[in-house]
Amino acid sequence: MKIRFGAILLTLAMLLTGCSGFWTLPPSSTSTNPTTPTTLSSGVFYVLNQATKQIAVYSIASGTLSPVSGSPYSLSAAPSCIAIAPGGGYLYVGTLSGIYVYSIGTGGGLTILNGGSVISSDIPSAMQMGPNGSWLIDAFINGGGQVEMNAIPINPGGTYTAGLTVPSVAFPITKPSLNQMVLSPDGANLFVALGTAGTIVVPFNSGNANPLGSQATGISVANTGGSALSVAVDPTNRLFYIGETLANSSANSGGLRVFTYSSLGSATPRFAPTQISGSPIASGGLSPSAILPEASGETVYVANGQGPTGSGNISWFPITVSGTTYSIAAGSTIVSGIFPVGVAEDSLDHFVLAVSTGGSTTSGDPDLEAYTMSSGALTAAIKSNTGTDPVGAIAVAALP
Repeated sequence: MKIRFGAILLTLAMLLTGCSGFWTLPPSSTSTNPTTPTTLSSGVFYVLNQATKQIAVYSIASGTLSPVSGSPYSLSAAPSCIAIAPGGGYLYVGTLSGIYVYSIGTGGGLTILNGGSVISSDIPSAMQMGPNGSWLIDAFINGGGQVEMNAIPINPGGTYTAGLTVPSVAFPITKPSLNQMVLSPDGANLFVALGTAGTIVVPFNSGNANPLGSQATGISVANTGGSALSVAVDPTNRLFYIGETLANSSANSGGLRVFTYSSLGSATPRFAPTQISGSPIASGGLSPSAILPEASGETVYVANGQGPTGSGNISWFPITVSGTTYSIAAGSTIVSGIFPVGVAEDSLDHFVLAVSTGGSTTSGDPDLEAYTMSSGALTAAIKSNTGTDPVGAIAVAALP
């Protein structure tokens, strides 16, 4: 494998505790982020509560947040990551005990499969489903300090058939911290944010016996001391995004880096991809921990942490297209809960959903927020807890 970047040391402390108390809307004269009533509905979505070891399942019906029957579902160990099969039939949850799989019923309810046992003993930091649902790719730092990725073959019943070979690849990268992984919509590349070690791009081909490429393209952090926290790819494979601390050095803030997807090329090894006009751009906070390109591709949302106790925010930026030329410009922000760590768009494209790890000492900090969208702009509509706090909400995923 060829890696084209150097590693820089940085420790990024993140608060992994839930929030305290149920959020009660204060008078509008004192609220910094009031909710606006809505009559919109959403598809089903899932929230991982790390501290309480739960999967909380919701939908929004005519502006009201409603738990799905049976929710929350208890886990035997603290969860770390979540993935949903492309057709929406199966849900995979990575935990400290391994990976569990659930069938998704009508209305979004869950039934655990494989006799309640794990389908893999891997303890993943991130997971992604292959484009046709035949592979579950997980990633973690192995005992040798390498970035290891395993491709678990998934049978038509959504589980792993014991005895089948699990292809694996490991990359000897200096002192990585595995933050996030995403598979491009065309199913050709896995992007992995590795903290101060930057970001790697690993080729993927679901039709191969071993779908994982053995060489990775390395993208170094923009500035010394920076850390790659988040990655995302445009729904139509036009652009890809990396969220880094210190990426916008002039503002001494986190930054959003935007690259053209086609500049990766198909040759191995690849060379440094091309950033678009306006990149990197200040992300709106210190720690851009999650990125969500809106389904139309015209807007990209970034969840930013401001510190262990201060409210975070969700920023949005317009993407301008002129022929084959792209640009990003300064956007707007809206207040979120403390340390937002996950964002998703519901299947009806009505809401941007955000979860925050919250602050155990801050009364009223929400675990979950739902924002309505209008020409890309967000308006806060729902704020709620997702269990008995502190829950440590760490991830949200929506049914396709």
